[in-house]
Formats: sequence, C-alpha cells, structure tokens
Amino acid sequence: MTTTPARPASSSTGAPRRVEMDEDSGTVLLRTARSAYVFRVDRAGGTVRHVHWGAPVPLADAAALPLWSDHDNSFAGRWDGTEEYPADGGARFGVPAFEVRLADGSSPVEATVQDVVLLEHDHVVVLLRDRTRPLAWHLHYRVPPDGDVVERWTEFVHTGTPEDGDVLLVSYASAHWPLPQRPDWRISSVHGGWSAEGSLQRAQLPVGETVLGSRRGHTGHHANPWVALDPADAGEEHGEVWLVALAASGSWHITAQRTAAGRTGVLANEGHEAAELRLAPGGRHRTAVSLALYTRGGFGGASRAFHRHLRAHVLPHPQELRPVLYNSWEATSFEVSEENQIALARRAASVGAELFVLDDGWFRGRDDDRSGLGDWTPHPGRFPRGLRPLADEVHRLGMAFGLWVEPEMVNADSDLYRAHPDWVLHAPGRTATELRRQLVLDFSRPEVTDWALGQLRRLVTENTVDFLKWDFNRSFTEAGTRAGGPDARRAHVDHARGLYRVLDQLRAEFPDLRIEACAGGGGRVDPGILGRTDQVWTSDNTDAVDRLRIQHGFSGLYPAGVMSAWVTDSPNPLTGRAVPLRFRFHSAMAGVLGLGGDLTRWTEAELAEAADLIGVYKDIRPVVQRGEQYRLLAPGSGPLTAVQYADGDRAVVLVWRPSTAFGPAEPPLRLRGLDAAARYRDEDTGREWSGATLMGFGLPLPALPPGDWASALVRLRRVVS
Repeated sequence: MTTTPARPASSSTGAPRRVEMDEDSGTVLLRTARSAYVFRVDRAGGTVRHVHWGAPVPLADAAALPLWSDHDNSFAGRWDGTEEYPADGGARFGVPAFEVRLADGSSPVEATVQDVVLLEHDHVVVLLRDRTRPLAWHLHYRVPPDGDVVERWTEFVHTGTPEDGDVLLVSYASAHWPLPQRPDWRISSVHGGWSAEGSLQRAQLPVGETVLGSRRGHTGHHANPWVALDPADAGEEHGEVWLVALAASGSWHITAQRTAAGRTGVLANEGHEAAELRLAPGGRHRTAVSLALYTRGGFGGASRAFHRHLRAHVLPHPQELRPVLYNSWEATSFEVSEENQIALARRAASVGAELFVLDDGWFRGRDDDRSGLGDWTPHPGRFPRGLRPLADEVHRLGMAFGLWVEPEMVNADSDLYRAHPDWVLHAPGRTATELRRQLVLDFSRPEVTDWALGQLRRLVTENTVDFLKWDFNRSFTEAGTRAGGPDARRAHVDHARGLYRVLDQLRAEFPDLRIEACAGGGGRVDPGILGRTDQVWTSDNTDAVDRLRIQHGFSGLYPAGVMSAWVTDSPNPLTGRAVPLRFRFHSAMAGVLGLGGDLTRWTEAELAEAADLIGVYKDIRPVVQRGEQYRLLAPGSGPLTAVQYADGDRAVVLVWRPSTAFGPAEPPLRLRGLDAAARYRDEDTGREWSGATLMGFGLPLPALPPGDWASALVRLRRVVS
C-alpha cells in the first residue's frame, strides 16, 4: 500500500499537501480550504468506510474518530450508508453504487482492497477488485487548490480474458457521498420545464430513496444534476449545507437515501436505470466527475463556493468578459436574408452591441422547421452570395460574427438524411419518433462526429465565424444502438461523450472561437458542458419577470458570468406581458446581457435608452460577471426581488418590484460581502455609507418608478481616502 506519513507535508513541487494518510489506521484525510473529508480503508472487510465530512479536523483526530455502527441483527446491513462506494453483494440492503452482470448471469460482488495510491499532493486512488471475478474498480478523489470542492470519479476495468466473456455494467455511480448524522434533513433542487426552468424547491428529505434525473439523453429542463442538503435549519447566509453535483451532459440520476437508522447519503450517476454499458475483456469505463462541497455559510455560501470552483477549474476563459450580443431570432424567425440581417446589425452596432448572431433559417432548405437540418450550406435564395458578405459587414461595424447551428439534429427532409438514414438514433425495426419535426444524429458513432466536425470546421473557416450558438432542440427517443443488444441504450451516455470530443477538437483547432450551449433554452446545463463552452442560453423564455425566478434558480449552482439573458420586444412574444424597457434591461443585466428584439421597429427614444443602459452595463460588467453574487431577496419572498454583486472595490445592486400593493414601506436592503471598515459612495447620487452601515442597517431603498414593473440599479464604489 502506498501511504503518506501521518504529518503535514508538501509534494515534490513544494505545493501544500491536500491529501494525507495515517498508515496505521488506513485513514485518508482530504483537506479543502474550509472543510475536511475523511475515509478509512478497511482491508479486512474489503471496503472503504466513510468517517467524516464537514468542519476541518487534524489528521491525528481523523485517525482516532470512530466508525459509525448500528445494532447488529440479521435484518440490517451493518455497512449500509457507511461505505464510500457500496457494492451489490453481501449483507447490503441500501442502494448500491454499482451493479454488474457477469457472463454467467451472476451479479453479486465480493470486493478486496488492492492498494491506495497517492498521486502528487491532491489526488488519491483506492484500487479494489472482485475476489474471484474479472472486474476491478478504482475510486478517485481529487482536491483542487484554493477551494472547497472535492472531485470524485470511478474507473471500471475488465481484467479478464476472452474466455471470461463480457461484463455488463448495470449501474455505475461516479460517487457515493455519505453525510453525517443529523436529527433531520432537507433537500433543495431545481425543477420546471421548457421555458420554465430553475424553480427552486426545498422539502424535508423522507426516509427512503428520493431520485432526481433525466431519461432524455440530455441534462433536461425539468431538473438539473445537483442537490443541496441541510439539517433543516440553514438559511441563505448561515448554517451547514452539503452540495453534490454531477458533470454529465447526457442522461443522469441522483439518489438521496435516508435510512430509518439515521444514515443519509447521495449517489451521483451518469445514465439512468436502463442505460447499461458492456465491457469487453481489457475494456475500461471512466465515469463522469461528481463534485461536492461542504460549507457553514448557508445556501448562498454554497453557491458562491461552487461559482468560484467553476471559474477557477472548469470554465475555459473565466477572466474574459462576455460581449453584449444581438441575436436575430425573435426579430426575423426563419425569414432571414442578407438585407434584413445587415439592417439589424447596423442597428445593433449603433446601440453598443459587440457580437451579432445570425440565428436559424440561414441554411439550404430551411424555409421552416420541417426541412434543411443537416445541410449546412447557405440558403441560395436568402444568401445568394453566401454568408461572407454579412460576416464582413458585421466585422466592419466592429462586432464579432456569430452563427446558430444544431449539429446533433437532422430533418428527414434533408440531403443528409436521404444519404445516411442509419445515422439517427433508432431502434431496429421500429419507427423513429420525430419531435419538432427532427431526428437525433447518433454522436456515439465516430463517423457521425467526424462528419459534424468537418461541417463545423468548414463553416468557421469560410465565414470567419467568431461565435457559435450550439442548439439542441429535442430529447432522445429510440436511443438504441444499430445492433441492439443488452447495452442498446448506451447512447444515453456515449452521445454526450461524442459531443465532448467534437467540442474539444473544435476549440483546439480554433482557439479564438467562443461557444454558447443551448438546448431549447436551459435543457443542457451542467459542469460537463461548461468545461467546453463559454456561456449558456438560460431559457427560451425572455419575459423579464419570469426570468427573475429562472435566474434565481440558475444561480444555485452557476455564476452570472455564464448566464445569457436578453432584452426582447414588449409585449413579450411568449407571455404577452408588456414591461418597460428599463425593467427588461435590469432583468437581463443580472447576467450576460444580450438583445433579441426587432430593433428596426424600436423608436428612436427606445434606441437611445437602450444605448445608455448598455453603456451602464459595460461599466458594471466586470462586477456582475466576475464578482461574488448575493441573493438579497428571492422572487416571491415579498414585493421586491434583489441581487447584489461584489468584486474588489465595487458593488452592484439590482432591485425589481414586479407589482405594487398597498402595505408598509419596505425596510432597507442589508448588503453583504463588503468591508465593514470602508466607506462606499453611490456613484450616481454621491451619497456615502460605511460598509458596516450597509450590512447592518442596510442600503436605503433606491427610488423606484411608480406602478408595476419598477426597477433600480445602484453602483457603489469604495472611497479611497
């Protein structure tokens, strides 16, 4: 067994050691900036036992901590809820982290510990295998620097020969995260649907199994792959919170299990209950990464810690400021042409847009949503000179040029489908179901991803494309392999892996290309896709009032710097709600600001107001996109909604009042994250307050316009004496 001395140490590179081990007890301690995660390798029992996850503890104490044990009887699994990665086998009655089916049809696993390997100063691997069968599994733990997140994943290896036959992975969790004992537990998660994403829900965690997930082949609008658990007493800025997320862009499920004996844990799984994977002899499968953290700073503290992790370790260009974009979809729909797009581009540039995105309808055969997907060459009737003249004019206007694409989809009425009908997800002998009049190309097949990469490479090169809006407008059906078989649904996992390969290669070839992830809005948002894109389209719902709730739920895991938000026409095309331009801008300025209305129909007064507000956004953009976010007042908690961003010497506060009602005056807004000893000046009024006053007494509410749909923005700057 490879071990680490039972003392603080540094690696050969001089970096502080974030993983330590006490070799006598087999205890491993993972240190984050503000927490500790402890497990103990039990060689005699052939397992890895969980010890502690929470406040920091020294290694000597960690090695002496007792293991949890329940009454020993013939109806209980004495290890249930206490193992780091529970197998299916022996006296275990909880949800297993993995299940297999061997060539002889048997499934129980009998584990043995092979080794513990420390990789540098931040990564440890526990090697296990079945005592007699040809299967090994390796538990990986990694602690990235300067944060609170622990990363885990598991690798499976078929160690046998052809005579042993294949091994079928029936389930294969990335990690099991055991939680400490508390009198009660509450679970927080987000739910919704298309154009209604991100509704935050909190409820008592019942005894039993609570499962969230997606069988759709993508992350989904209806849920997102993360949960937060607390002992039913945490608030926005206080109390213990444990947050678990999964970096998976295909189907997934997260199971929170609470036993009557008082054990609670969370399993994070790629795939769903029927997405089995076959391992041939010598084959390997590495799961998606699960990320988790502990904080004593409440739900807001958990969100900010995860935002910091994404910026530091996941996002490709976290320090870049995202540009103000204009997108043509809500202005022209499919009725695009070189002439109307140039007219929109000139209007967009005049108000301060920095990126112009040509949306759907630009390619051959695309007169509506019934045809054309897959044939990625310019529409000869709408762009007879191709796209390059439009791109050149956009660049002349000082903007970057972006293009909408949907490479994973195809219409039956397309040359691509007529040439390769076998490339779509389908079950042999069954009718392929069309949704939105389109079919899904099988990105688990290398020939399909090679074709997609070639098409994208040509488009970017020929048209000097700076930005891709990458869409995905339907869920999977008939997601079987072309040969069927026991692992016919592996496309629910492997399609996303193929997507990753295309994105990774495209970015490697075009390092200046930026990409927005979209799936009919927020249908594919997760840490996995964020590692390969620069921002996400939060929702197809651009109603400024609805967006307050959607954006609130989005912020539970994801930072404002990746959250695209547009100002569109009024009345809103989806809800029919008429909202003032100022309110629409203030709602969208809480993230990555964009424009999506028909600017050729805006009045001169509206265009002037838009230009002024875009100028204000460019001033506050570094604070919003890079700063720490504080959810001051949640949508629905009262008449007001408010959010604050703080970064260095500056803070920005946005306040909205969607509707008026008679009642007492609202109290001052108590700000957060400021320097109590410093003084801050309101950049627009000149008034000054101490940080202690702003956080203790609060910021006197800014003057809001009378009536409904009122909003205000406050800019504060530290006074330098």
